[in-house]
Amino acid sequence: MAALFAGVLTSVTSVPSPTLADGLMVVGSDRGGYLHDRLIEIENLQKNGIQVEIRGRVCFSTCTMFLGLPGTCVNPDTTFGFHGPSRSGRRLAPKDFDYFSHIMAAYYPEPLKTWFMEKGRNRIKGVFRIKGTEIIRMGIPACRTA
Repeated sequence: MAALFAGVLTSVTSVPSPTLADGLMVVGSDRGGYLHDRLIEIENLQKNGIQVEIRGRVCFSTCTMFLGLPGTCVNPDTTFGFHGPSRSGRRLAPKDFDYFSHIMAAYYPEPLKTWFMEKGRNRIKGVFRIKGTEIIRMGIPACRTA
């Protein structure tokens, strides 16, 4: 399971470096990355009390997991992309698929968590696109304009 965990890929593109300043991380366009790497990043953000502002054009795949961090805000114009866990775009065994889906969903607030488990995780090729305005309607606050 550990080897699989390290290899579960939710997007094949690399994660750009976010901007960090004074307890704040501003996420630009981020197309996701390895689940294992994102979990480490999220743990470090939580441990250090860093708040997240998602302001880029896109936040796909594991980037969406930032939505569950306390104090996260989003730009209404950002497009969020959701899909289920895979290994380089290939389906996982049902037990692994369910396990990693629950790990991802743990980082989503309701009602996004329920939607992901019922629908969002079932897309492996491509992503379900949701605008920031809809994410805001689900309870995540909008970032203040700079």
